[in-house]
Amino acid sequence: MTIVKKEIIDGVTIYTVDKDVDDAHADNLGNRFVSASMINFIIRDHDADVYAADGKLLLRFRKGALSKTNATAFYDNVIDFAETPTSNRGSTSGSKSKNVYDNPKIMSNIIGFFDRFPPNYKVAFKKAGIKAPLEIRECRFNRDHPDKFKKMIPLVKEINDLYKQYAPDHFEKQNKKAKQTYFKVPGTAFTTITTNVNFKTSIHKDKGDDAEGFGNLAVIEHGKYEGSETCFPQYGIGVDVRTGDMLFMDVHEWHGNLPMKPVDKDAKRLSIVCYLRYKIWLRTKNKTRRFYEKHNHTIRRLTRPGSASRT
Repeated sequence: MTIVKKEIIDGVTIYTVDKDVDDAHADNLGNRFVSASMINFIIRDHDADVYAADGKLLLRFRKGALSKTNATAFYDNVIDFAETPTSNRGSTSGSKSKNVYDNPKIMSNIIGFFDRFPPNYKVAFKKAGIKAPLEIRECRFNRDHPDKFKKMIPLVKEINDLYKQYAPDHFEKQNKKAKQTYFKVPGTAFTTITTNVNFKTSIHKDKGDDAEGFGNLAVIEHGKYEGSETCFPQYGIGVDVRTGDMLFMDVHEWHGNLPMKPVDKDAKRLSIVCYLRYKIWLRTKNKTRRFYEKHNHTIRRLTRPGSASRT
């Protein structure tokens, strides 16, 4: 990483950085794991904004921005579900297979709404003799555990409010879309939340997220560990996000995590990423509440509990 400029304004360290890997070779980063040799500098203990040399905002990091009460409620209500092994992260798990069933089982799950039906949904529609409905679905957590879903929302709303405060340009563009659909986490600009437990992602760019928005990353620790910093290897920079911290980041840049090294045997790192799925907005914008309720009822009826997707 080459720091082109560094200054401190109102207690925030502002970095302007150049690329370690030029664009012509950046695609070679994809599907590899982040190694320590790729990262020259990790932000750990201070608020920071990081800009690319062309002036584009890469990330904003704020220490201790989230309340402990909301984080605890989120963790207590979500952790059992979040630890469910799945194979739905594709190449971000390091797999080179396009078939999700060939991917390694990792603890990565989604909450809210998603824009793809799993194969068993399609089988259910065929058995019922109906044309597949609009390809939008409730995720299993909020469908099967509505009370727990309600109890985790305060943290998501807090993340939403901080997003509005610290990345207003990205928030406004994303929130404009969110206001046009009922298929979202209530009172937020997010359609979807991804949870990961002790998951080392390979280097990737997020696909399907709103190109005008940011990814919003929080972490909740349970036990002590080292590593697992969120990194931008093309720029040689990383961020150590811990409980209470907020990272607003351009998920359309190459990013991934360094390995997690547990200090405590049972250490857990629950990461939470809040975002808007572009196709959810595109397919459901300006649909009525009645459509929303009828669609969800139809999907639930045809994909009875026990036969539906694990996520």
